[in-house]
Amino acid sequence: MNIIQPIIDFFNHPVFIIVGGLTVVFAAVGIIYRVICIALGVTPLVFRIGKAIWRRKVAIIGSSEAFSSLNDCITDTEIFNKKNVIHIPNDNIEKAKEHTILLVDWETSRNQIDQIFIARKNHNTAVIIFAKPCSIPHEKMAQIGNRSNTVVVNFKGRLLNDILNSLITTSFDGK
Repeated sequence: MNIIQPIIDFFNHPVFIIVGGLTVVFAAVGIIYRVICIALGVTPLVFRIGKAIWRRKVAIIGSSEAFSSLNDCITDTEIFNKKNVIHIPNDNIEKAKEHTILLVDWETSRNQIDQIFIARKNHNTAVIIFAKPCSIPHEKMAQIGNRSNTVVVNFKGRLLNDILNSLITTSFDGK
């Protein structure tokens, strides 16, 4: 005990008490600052994606077989409600104006792709084209690549990710 007492007395000096108190204050302020920054940075994103998933509808343009396959891929995750995924047949593309996310099956809608881009409400309407690898000709891919808010997806595993990214990045006038 006698060996430890001089060490305790040394660290009980007022300088160490002041430095320790200031360190605790700076650490507390830093933790509060980090919590506020995280809350202000993440909260708007979480609310925006939650609102987008809850209200927005994904319109799948293609044949009935393509719709059932893509619909199963989207709704099996239980992120999207089944009533928010609708089918637009190739002969009724004008209905696409009502929707802000258009998922196009390339195999069944390749001849109507220009009509689909014309039928978009505006440039904030996301168009996600699901196509097998190398099935889109280079000339058409260049035209698609020059359009805003357009994504070409080759794998069903990436499809949901690209839909979620499109929901976040395209504006939504929630009413």
